[in-house]
Amino acid sequence: MVLNQIKNNQLEPRITLLGAGPGDPDLISLKGVKALQSADVVLYDALVNEALLNHAPEKAIKIFVGNRTGDEAFSQQAVNQLMVDYALNYGHVVRLKSGDPFVFARGYEEVDFAESYSIETSIIPGISSATGVPGLHKIPMIYRELSESFWVLSGVNTRGEISADLTGAAKSDATVVVLMGIEKIREIAEVFKKEGKERLPVAVIENGSTVDEHILVGVVDTIAELVEDHKISSPALLVFGNVVSLHPSFNRIRDFYAILADA
Repeated sequence: MVLNQIKNNQLEPRITLLGAGPGDPDLISLKGVKALQSADVVLYDALVNEALLNHAPEKAIKIFVGNRTGDEAFSQQAVNQLMVDYALNYGHVVRLKSGDPFVFARGYEEVDFAESYSIETSIIPGISSATGVPGLHKIPMIYRELSESFWVLSGVNTRGEISADLTGAAKSDATVVVLMGIEKIREIAEVFKKEGKERLPVAVIENGSTVDEHILVGVVDTIAELVEDHKISSPALLVFGNVVSLHPSFNRIRDFYAILADA
């Protein structure tokens, strides 16, 4: 009956991958809101602010496909198939993903799978936590002589090991943003210490842009202890680089090391 209804209404299956931003529902784009308003089905992730679902029609089907518990029902393969099945049977599916769909969010895999069924797809970028969350705290990625470039990388690879790219990033003078690395903060800090960067400024931002946000500012040498003392946990990102020294909280750390140098 559903398929006949779609045919009669001349609805075409289509999928929109939509970036929800880092957490604050007001950070979604106007184009993203319009996509939700036209959705027949919304598949949303664990880190998506559910207030965004209010933009979708009341009759739209809303399905949580988060994966905080590792439930196989929410594996990537299962999500891909759900996305296609709902598009074929209901019309417009909005795949609502936290941050940006193409920044550590497996967006391309979902597009590729959908297009293998000849389903029309479109992408609406979102604000990535990697740049948006530090920016909310006035920490730039690039600033004059402090940094001329930036890296964004995952703290661990698919095997749960420290990313090999981290060594190259630590050798550079660039701003380094590490996602999904808070559980490995001690090992990550060691990578920077091996490059003689014990006093490099670091920011750790938990639940960025949300009401539960928490930021710590320190240096490589002691950041792991700070994270443990304050019980910071995922989701959190790490920002390594001299640009972190622009954050007002770093002034007291700078003063502390100046006192030590004079002692």
